[in-house]
Amino acid sequence: MKEILKDLDKAFENRVRLSIMSALYVNDSIDFNSLKELIGVTDGNLASHLKTLEKSQYITFKKEFILRKPNTKYFATNEGKEAFRKHINAIEKLLK
Repeated sequence: MKEILKDLDKAFENRVRLSIMSALYVNDSIDFNSLKELIGVTDGNLASHLKTLEKSQYITFKKEFILRKPNTKYFATNEGKEAFRKHINAIEKLLK
């Protein structure tokens, strides 16, 4: 049991961060507004959870302008994808 629990990552214990990583794991990138709509959170709530994942180096971002409007796209890093995969695998093992 201890072996399984070591792969659970505190960064993904929150519903919003788990949702962010789920979306970024299966998509190459997602912009801020699309992510906000998909998860159903406020700008501030999403921004704070994105910052937490950035500090963990699980996600990165790229800012650009589209028709003079700022657009921020988020990407899962390789480290983030690996940590997320381990976290999900640990949950699956616990359920068996």
